[in-house]
This record gives sequence, structure tokens and C-alpha cells, in this order.
Amino acid sequence: MKDRSSGILLHITSLPGDYGIGDFGKCAYEFVDFLEKSHQKYWQILPMGITGYGDSPYQSFSAFAGNPYFIDLNSLIKLDILTKDDLKSLSELNTISNIQYDKLYIYRYKVLKRAFLNFKNKNLLYTLNNFKNKNIWWLENYALYMAIKDKFNDKSWLEWPRDYKFRDKKTLKKAKLELEDEINFHIFLQYLFYKQWNELKSYANNKGIKIIGDIPIFIATDSADTWENPNMFCFDKKLQPTKVAGCPPDAFSADGQFWGNVLYNWKYLEENNFKWWIKRIKSCFKLYDTVRIDHFRGFESFWSIPAKAKTARFGKWEKGPGMKLFNAIKNSLGNLDIIAEDLGFLTPKVHKLLKDSGFPGMKILEFAFDPREESDYLPHKYPKKSIAYTGTHDNQTVVGWYETVSKKDKVFCDDYLNNFLKNQNIQDSSINWKFIEALWSSNSQLVIAPMQDFLGLDDSSRMNTPATLGNNWIWRVDTSFLDNKLSQKISILTKKYNR
Repeated sequence: MKDRSSGILLHITSLPGDYGIGDFGKCAYEFVDFLEKSHQKYWQILPMGITGYGDSPYQSFSAFAGNPYFIDLNSLIKLDILTKDDLKSLSELNTISNIQYDKLYIYRYKVLKRAFLNFKNKNLLYTLNNFKNKNIWWLENYALYMAIKDKFNDKSWLEWPRDYKFRDKKTLKKAKLELEDEINFHIFLQYLFYKQWNELKSYANNKGIKIIGDIPIFIATDSADTWENPNMFCFDKKLQPTKVAGCPPDAFSADGQFWGNVLYNWKYLEENNFKWWIKRIKSCFKLYDTVRIDHFRGFESFWSIPAKAKTARFGKWEKGPGMKLFNAIKNSLGNLDIIAEDLGFLTPKVHKLLKDSGFPGMKILEFAFDPREESDYLPHKYPKKSIAYTGTHDNQTVVGWYETVSKKDKVFCDDYLNNFLKNQNIQDSSINWKFIEALWSSNSQLVIAPMQDFLGLDDSSRMNTPATLGNNWIWRVDTSFLDNKLSQKISILTKKYNR
């Protein structure tokens, strides 16, 4: 990781794409240009997996498959497998600024199926063979899973007929023949996703910009991975989850957070030398330059909730794999550029795991201003080996935080920032820019702010409110905001602090 560098957090979905959601098209390339003009060295995004109910990028149908929503449809016109008329229904989604996932699901897949039909009718299926052969180890099962899921009206595999649920060989052999078209459709989508992403990543890398990807620690209960490898997870003999993930009760939630992801069977994974995890990490470093691992503390110990419990308060702490997993990854793949999301309830054992791993942890400036105690999140305390943020996708925007924080916290915040920045001759006294300047001037090797904080937006532009459904993951940036004035302002600040 580069010393004294900086970057911007903006997920692909939040780009101002042409058809209701951000994608790998023109606006993504223009954002890379914006990063270059702003003298930023990192672009951080959220997980890019294919999403289901709730639209969370942290709940994906596969640990390896990409989200077809990100496919640049304009490029399919150039390939002569779509026309502009085919895209009219999707163009209407741009009349509303926020993402409408329900309509996207209906209209975008119709368009993609039309593209696939034209692709097949032009006898181009053979062009998928190389991609298919290189990725057969996950792609074949994933495409079959999605085809069967379509067959049973998107039901979870836990609700499929017994022969499909338990992967009866004769049943699956028959399904592969009956669903050949659907299987090839999902392979086609992954081919486009990976091809377009690799081209965009190469464009960014050639401009000196690295991509920070994000992987969830847990896998969705309804996923191709759990269906293919139930022994890796906490299922009973009837293939029903016995233990699921979440967070214990805290000051923000009396009942804790009930995530619902089936937990890993770490004993089984260890007996198999963590091979699946090694494959997962290896695949991530083909997509990204740096990887942020979500919920790092769960590798030391995790909150285990009985699957039938109504809330997370009925859970308990269980031991995670610890350094056994990270040693196995290092022995197989060498030293990797990993960021540990070490937020939440941290114990001395979690701190030791972070130290032993050698990964930099995270510092969140929004967490710093409690006058009752001296916080490790205050910028003057940041160690060089840390990644500092104004806030993350799960936090309020800086402006939203400042508008709602208690009077005592606000006074402490104002006093601290004014003192911390008193000799800096700051260019903008707005609270969001004070936060950004405090980070940029800190000792952390890498500092990052979400795009919303550069724009000074309030909580109406918040990306996610944990433990809630609805109004999450829907924000999109107005392209007119990404102008030369903003890039110059960011560039001046970045040069000032030798980032």
C-alpha cells in the first residue's frame, strides 16, 4: 500500500449511469478521470456480488459471481446484440435520481435476455468457452443454481423440492439438459461482467489509481456456495440452518442485529486447510488491488444466534479460526494488501489478532467525539499503519452526523477540530471539509472519505442504515457535482498534505 495516499469511497451503483443505476459504462470512466484530476490514488467500492431481496451488496447469491446490473448496456449496442430501442424502458428509470431496484429487476433482465438471444442467434456462444473453462470451478455450479432458482420462481434453495435441494445426481444431470439455455444465459452475464470490469480496472490502474474492494465475512444463506458446500456451514441433516450471524445488543440496538447468514463450520473448513477461503481471497485479488475484509473481529470470535431465535439478544460468542486462517492464506498466496474492518466490540484478543495479522485497521472520525473519554479515533492518535475515514457506507454523512449529534459532542468536536487545525490555514470551514482536512493531515498511511462528504450532503444521501430495510443502497450522485471546481479543491488539499 502506498504511503501517505488518499481516496474516495463511491460504490458502482452510485455512479450516474444511463439506465437507472451506476454501471461499468461511460460515467465509470469519467469518475476515474475525476479521481486522476483530484490526485487521488484509491477508489474504494462495496462488494460487487449479485444481490437479492433487500438489495444489499453484503447479501449475495455467490461469493464469486458479479452483479449483472453493472453491465454496460451501451457496449452491447456496439456488439450489435442490442438496439437503442431495446433500452427505452430502462431510460425512463433515469427520471428519478434514486435507484428503483424493483423496476431494474424486471426491465434490465428482460433487456439482458434479449441480448443473450441475439448473441446466441449469431452463433457466438463458442466465444464464452475460454472464460467458462478458466472459471469452471465456481461458474458451473453458480449458473446451474441460478437456472434452477429461475425455474422455481426465485425461491431459496432451502425450499426447493428434495431432489434439487439435496443435489441428487440424476436430477441435476437432467436439469443441466433441460435448463441449458438458462445456464448459458447466466454464464453469458458473468462473461460480460468480468470482461467489462477488467477493462475498467485496467483503465484506472494505468492512471495510477488502485481499486479497494470489499468482501463480506459471511455468505448469504441462500447462495450457490451454501447449496454446493453445505458441510462448510452450520446446517442440520435436513439442510436447515442451526446457527446464524449477527451482532449482540449495544447502545445503538437493544436487541442487537440479526443478520441471518448461516454461520461457517470452521472445524470442517480447518480440516480442509481452508481451501475454499483461499480460493475466495485469490479470486478477490484478481478483481481488486486491495481488499477490505468486513467484520474482522468475527475471525477472533463471532456472535452465534440460534437460527430459530427471534432476535440477536439470544446469541453467544463463539471462537473463530484466528491466525490459523490467515497463516493458511499467507502460506498459499503470500503477503496481500488487506485492510481489516476492525470496528465494533473489540477485546484484547481482537487487538492481538489484528497485530499478529499485520493488516492495518480502520479509524472512523465520526466515532471520535465523546467528551466523557479519550478516544482512539481522534486524529492525533492515528498510527501510521491505519486507514482513516470520515465515515463508512454504514455511517451518517458528516453533515447528517453534525446536525443530529448531542450538544456536548458537538462542542467537543468544534473545540478539537479548531485546535487540531489551528495552524493549517484551512481552505473551507464547513464541517465536512474540516473532517476531511483533519484526516488528510493525520499520520494514517491512507485516508478515505465517501463522496457524500466531499459534496457536503445530509442524511437524505446516506448509503445504509444498519438493521433496517428500505431506503438503503439507493443513492446516486448527480454528475454535475463532479466538476473541475471540486476536483481542484480536493487536489489542493491532497498536495498540501503530501497525499
